[in-house]
Amino acid sequence: MLDTDTKGTGARMVPLEETLAKPAEHSTPIVPRPPAPAPEPKPPAPRRPRRFRVTDVLSRRVLAEDADARATLDVLAGTRSIVDVTIDVWDPKAGRWRRLAHGEKSTLWNSRDRPRSRAAFGQRARLVQRKSTSAAEP
Repeated sequence: MLDTDTKGTGARMVPLEETLAKPAEHSTPIVPRPPAPAPEPKPPAPRRPRRFRVTDVLSRRVLAEDADARATLDVLAGTRSIVDVTIDVWDPKAGRWRRLAHGEKSTLWNSRDRPRSRAAFGQRARLVQRKSTSAAEP
């Protein structure tokens, strides 16, 4: 074995027995412990009902704010065309309203005339009635 701990060009020869590590006399064997049991998965939180906002495109008047699905479908039943309104849904993770894509909007639009039960959609949402200032004056 060649020992290179000296500086310069020289090296000294060391017997192999001196370089090998000697085992400890009374070492305890390493025993791996069994893996910890996996934690029980938490059940997912119940999903809250979606909340919608419906706005008239021409007048920018809010027809329904914070409405459940039933109230949203009721408002859509009273509109002339799918392009007359914009529909937003509340996104609780982002904390803001998200505009529905055309496919999502069409799904709601096509469901507006189906019979619905009150129990399936929850309680009716409050409809926002905003009158213009000129209509409010006599």
